Amino acid sequence: MGKMDYIEELVSWEEEFDFYFPVKVRFSETDMFGHLNNTVPFAYFEQARIEFFKSAGFMQEWLKPDSETIPVVADLQCDFLKQVYFDEDLKIFVKANSIGKSSVDIHYMGKRASGSICFVGRGTIVQISKKTGKGVPWTDAMKELLAKSKNTAVS
Repeated sequence: MGKMDYIEELVSWEEEFDFYFPVKVRFSETDMFGHLNNTVPFAYFEQARIEFFKSAGFMQEWLKPDSETIPVVADLQCDFLKQVYFDEDLKIFVKANSIGKSSVDIHYMGKRASGSICFVGRGTIVQISKKTGKGVPWTDAMKELLAKSKNTAVS
């Protein structure tokens, strides 16, 4: 697990997740070798991240026609721990790991129904202005909502 420098200690990191989005691996998401294509977890991360932001009330605001801000993905990575196959039920967990001025470092964990971790990841999401493309600071209320996903470091 040395390559995942965003995880200090797996057991305590795993315990910090509360929110998850369930997915079932579709046949079209597998490759000719019968396992989950390596691009698919990024789509799962997106689905779970959107639901995570909906649960916090952010997506509803960002989708309003008069909203001045939108979220953008600044970086995204995935580390594969175990192979995943067609028709498996997975839970894609999401948490805000650290909150910056206009960004949030989101962590992800894909788990089988058995509880074994298949893949993990992280990515930076930045709230930007639709007009200028520059970062827009989180409000204090937004920071509090993000921090509720775990004991998050707010800077």
